[in-house]
Amino acid sequence: MADTLYVGSRKGLITFDKSGPEWTLRETAFLGEPVTFVLSDPRDGALYAALNLGHFGVKLHRSDDDGKSWTELPPPAFPPAPTDADGAPSVELIWTLAAGGADLPGELWAGTIPGGLFRSLDRGESWTLVDSLWSMPERERWMGGGYDSPGIHSVLVDPRDSARLVVGVSTGGVWTSADSGESWTLGEGMRNSYMPPGQEYDAVVQDAHRLSQCGAAPDRIWCQHHCGIFVSSDAGRTFAEIEPEAPSLFGFAVVAHPTDPDTAWFVPAIKDEYRVPVDHRLVVTRTADGGATMETLSDGLPDAASFDLIYRHGLALDAADMRLAMGSTTGNLWVGERGGESWTELATYLPPIAAVAWKADSQ
Repeated sequence: MADTLYVGSRKGLITFDKSGPEWTLRETAFLGEPVTFVLSDPRDGALYAALNLGHFGVKLHRSDDDGKSWTELPPPAFPPAPTDADGAPSVELIWTLAAGGADLPGELWAGTIPGGLFRSLDRGESWTLVDSLWSMPERERWMGGGYDSPGIHSVLVDPRDSARLVVGVSTGGVWTSADSGESWTLGEGMRNSYMPPGQEYDAVVQDAHRLSQCGAAPDRIWCQHHCGIFVSSDAGRTFAEIEPEAPSLFGFAVVAHPTDPDTAWFVPAIKDEYRVPVDHRLVVTRTADGGATMETLSDGLPDAASFDLIYRHGLALDAADMRLAMGSTTGNLWVGERGGESWTELATYLPPIAAVAWKADSQ
């Protein structure tokens, strides 16, 4: 059971612990600084925090003692441009971090804005741009979604084979690699309804919001897309659209069940310029039959008018105890027991929340 919850917020990394029935705020690290992503590495227990300090750039820190002390690491950075070229781009945001396979204990992956994929083999002490993806001619057609520039928000590492990767880009589709990023294949089958007629299924312009993979059945990947929900049964090579009755099929977050490939959770909202809960009622939806039907989970969530939006990484699952955590842009934080069937408000009046993560059990 993961009894520690990390919350990446606009004003720091906030850590909550549970002792007995009560959750308590343990500490806040990086007070006043925006924390954009948190990774608890199950391989060695290391904790990583990505920060965005605006004018002062992106920062990356690692803790090997559960947040008691921190080591600053060099953040991912694009290599210098050739002397006859325009200047090299700058990393504007570390949007995601992912642990590599158990057979590569130092491997980490980072996805950034603009859309760079970076690899480290030494626990974040150094980073290398995956040039094969950056140099793909299709990248010239990637577009910004909520940000001005496109970015990589999801990196999935196949637990059966650490060389197999799935990467989600907003906006730029879903890319798969079978050789640690040496070569790439573009996933097919998603539909972007806001594109001009005849271009809706163009794989390069798909606005995948987040990807989540079933750990026990890694070929099953769920995608919360700007224009709906899609599911893959072949490790991201092809996707099928699901259209169950639900408050909305728009949202940002998705988490897959760790052992049941037919189960996943989502947080619906009204899209485009609105980005608020449907009818101002915050709920979580769950499919348990591969997307044929969708169940609405709301017990313990607010009955009053809600403007809470859950970002891509604002929903997380504690696989050991089947608990969900959910943090919103309005600074509210909930824990959902029994797969979200019963919710408890853990904290209110927090800063806007970008990411939540459970403490991983070290392998």
